[in-house]
Amino acid sequence: MASINPARITGTNFKGYALDLHTIKSEFSGYGPSGHPCFDTEYTELGTLVNRLKYKKEKDALDEIVNTASKFIVSKEWDIDLIVPVPPSQADREFQPVYEIAKRIGSRLDIRVSLDCVAKQKKTPELKSIDGYAERIKLLKGAFAVNTRILEGKRVLLLDDLYRSGATLDVIADTIIKEGEAEKVYALTITK
Repeated sequence: MASINPARITGTNFKGYALDLHTIKSEFSGYGPSGHPCFDTEYTELGTLVNRLKYKKEKDALDEIVNTASKFIVSKEWDIDLIVPVPPSQADREFQPVYEIAKRIGSRLDIRVSLDCVAKQKKTPELKSIDGYAERIKLLKGAFAVNTRILEGKRVLLLDDLYRSGATLDVIADTIIKEGEAEKVYALTITK
């Protein structure tokens, strides 16, 4: 199991945790051959695993991420009916890390996982290039549709791999509660 340093995260309609920071430090180291900026980055243990899984497609990192997240979820004694992974920003990616993490946690903890009860219905720019929280919320308003039939009355764990400002979690949790008629939303991100 990876070492963690959980931090509370909260939004309008959710409370939860990020299991650890993603990076410890990142320093500009110059420009690469294509002219893009390069950084010397030091990751936390969990950040290294997420980076390996998400950007290098090293699926062997999944087991430790899932073990760590599952143990944490059990320790919180949350009453969860359904795990909902945040829809990916790049839907055309062949391998979707958050979906794989959710499916494996669901299997391990015997909790139903729904990959399709929250769907992105409008294209948005990648939020990592948008600095302001209010601007992110504005871009995300109306971006997600939910399936009330699946969510109604459920206690939902909203799962994501990386937390930055919380805007995506806020908008999705709000939609799950108001339109999906879910009872409660918990949130868990692997790193922050």
